[in-house]
Amino acid sequence: MYHASHLDIVKRLKRAHGHLASVITMIEEGRPCVDLAQQLQAVESAISNAKRLLIQDHMEHCLGHGMESGIKNASDALSEFKAMAKYL
Repeated sequence: MYHASHLDIVKRLKRAHGHLASVITMIEEGRPCVDLAQQLQAVESAISNAKRLLIQDHMEHCLGHGMESGIKNASDALSEFKAMAKYL
């Protein structure tokens, strides 16, 4: 299922991809570890933010709207929530 937030998630993941490519180049160039750690933090942050947005969007649209429109019963929604919660 495609959501409007997926465009933002792709943008965040592309940013992480760019940071990761920079880290690899920096390692190959022998750059200082402090610079490497800073770039790795940027990669981790971009991925974490993308994951958070995906999970929040899923909970709101797939679980919340599904319950409102009667698509999911409470038991199914709870099971799905538990499955997503392990990625928080």
